[in-house]
Amino acid sequence: MTTKLRWSARYLLILLLAPSGPAAAQVVETVGGRALGMGGAFVAVADDSSATWWNPAGPAAGPFLDLSLGRAVTGAEGRLLAGRDHGGWLALTTPPFGFSYYRLRLTDIQPFDPTGSGAPDREERRAGVPVRSLAVSQVGATLLHSLVSGVHLGATLKYVRGTYRASREDSLLDAGELLDLGDDLEGGDAANRFDVDLGLLAVVGAMRAGLVVRNVTEPEFGGMALPRQARVGAAFDGERAGLGPFMVAVDADVLDYDTPTGERRVVAVGGERWFGLRRFAVRAGARVNTAGAQERTLTAGASYALRAALYVEGHVARGGSDDDRGWGLAARVSF
Repeated sequence: MTTKLRWSARYLLILLLAPSGPAAAQVVETVGGRALGMGGAFVAVADDSSATWWNPAGPAAGPFLDLSLGRAVTGAEGRLLAGRDHGGWLALTTPPFGFSYYRLRLTDIQPFDPTGSGAPDREERRAGVPVRSLAVSQVGATLLHSLVSGVHLGATLKYVRGTYRASREDSLLDAGELLDLGDDLEGGDAANRFDVDLGLLAVVGAMRAGLVVRNVTEPEFGGMALPRQARVGAAFDGERAGLGPFMVAVDADVLDYDTPTGERRVVAVGGERWFGLRRFAVRAGARVNTAGAQERTLTAGASYALRAALYVEGHVARGGSDDDRGWGLAARVSF
């Protein structure tokens, strides 16, 4: 192991072991057409422009140019007092540089206690409900550096603007109603922060291994923060092994982090398979939250080439907690 590689690994380890304060923010599985279709097992796979989120070192082993535009929505439908997260992105990578813009929103709603004695009547349900919303816009520049052959280090330097809102909703809350108030809260405290994501990727033959540390400085906005998130991943590239254009991968969170639906520490598995000279791909994945309520989620996704190098992509996720159910659509140019 070279001196550069030893110091890079040591620095990432220090970041993982550093104590982190309480926070509540969006989950890692928020953006990326391919990543979300594979259940979030993407840290070692990331080689397209969504690597600016999933692993900043990934574009070093990716195509000459990759540009993506997409939107994803997560949140429970048809449940009482459920919030929704929205994620939209525009990302471009062309090694050794990347640019990204992410627009994210989290709504955190605190319901009444359903375990209290007696069922609440209509008047009891007409009570103030604490609602918190955090809208985040981040512009990032991703820089890459190859430490040795097949081992790459990347960093996404981020300018983050967050708007925190808090209110109480006094409208009638009927069972089964979806309460989605993130865009309706008035006022708000806006703040600007600088942050960084770090990534490491190693590619040896058909094997890939990756590490990402997101939100290194844990920027805080009002009463909500973006918690530090750390994840490791491994993947097998069937095409490089001469077995066909497919990829299988596994990811695991290194740190627990808080979300509005509870503590989270995920293990994910997923895969993708391309057909017809890479004109069509199908994906599937699964993940389990090994902390908190230990929810399980299944995902599926697909890509289709409208023409050479132009893809449309989509995914759906079902099961798990409010953080996991959702769908997304994206368009991507890659060559």
